[in-house]
Amino acid sequence: MLKNITLSADEALIERARQRAEAESTTLNAEFRQWLAQYAEHPQSAVDFQALMAHLNYAQPGKAFSREELNEH
Repeated sequence: MLKNITLSADEALIERARQRAEAESTTLNAEFRQWLAQYAEHPQSAVDFQALMAHLNYAQPGKAFSREELNEH
């Protein structure tokens, strides 16, 4: 079931978004629904990233690398 909501945004921004959607053969409404679904599915991406970095904190290079070493291919 779809539910209507009301959003507020700059009029010029809305018009540019509508033009882009039209150029991409879609609608602003369809693009918003897609964004909302993605947003709802990944609410903790920043928290997940921080947890991953904390988990990988054990990895140490073993030495300090020089600028030349860091830039080698």
